[in-house]
Amino acid sequence: MAATILVVEDEPGIQEVLKFNLGYQGHEVMIASDAEEANAALRGALPDLILLDWMLPGMSGIDFARKVRADARLKDVPIIMLTARTEERDKVLGLETGADDYITKPFSPRELMARIKAVLRRRAPQMTEDVVQVAGLKLDPLSHRVFGNEQPLELGPTEFRLLHFLMTHPERVYSRSQMLDHVWGDHVFVEERTVDVHIRRLRGALEASGHDKLIQTVRGAGYRLSETIA
Repeated sequence: MAATILVVEDEPGIQEVLKFNLGYQGHEVMIASDAEEANAALRGALPDLILLDWMLPGMSGIDFARKVRADARLKDVPIIMLTARTEERDKVLGLETGADDYITKPFSPRELMARIKAVLRRRAPQMTEDVVQVAGLKLDPLSHRVFGNEQPLELGPTEFRLLHFLMTHPERVYSRSQMLDHVWGDHVFVEERTVDVHIRRLRGALEASGHDKLIQTVRGAGYRLSETIA
């Protein structure tokens, strides 16, 4: 599944290589040449992942990563550090700063894509194309189909995204505002009761196979998807 990736890199040649290869894989790419431009980009829609060069003009990539991890709004955005540094202590520093992975220059586009896919699978599994199954409920992101006990179920596009997010984060409770950020995007300003409307529609679509019972309301907290049908 296509992801939005913020590339923070000051070398124009590397910017173009990354933009081409990421775009070829279907990802949406935003480019920033330094921390100031990256901050401006992050004030808009949140990316699904940040590719961050260690050596940037002005604020270093390490310091920028620290700033991202200290920001409540940004702290969960995955970061892959790009650097020419190869010593183990540098790698450890990058990871301790909060980077999810570390890749040294020069790198092959194939290796980078594999690293991106692995990080998204760990940190943002709803952004991958992996088939997800929970208690007889199956969702296929590639074909955009949902099956309940092998029975095809019809979902609208928002309900599909909502179900995909919940199925990739089972047994975790999410507030309405958190679900708005993850499913609709933090740049979309809609009322929290919108979540309730789509949860009702989702339950209605799952009712035919009995999987509506997987979607549980947690009073005073939000919603979760159970891994078992009560």
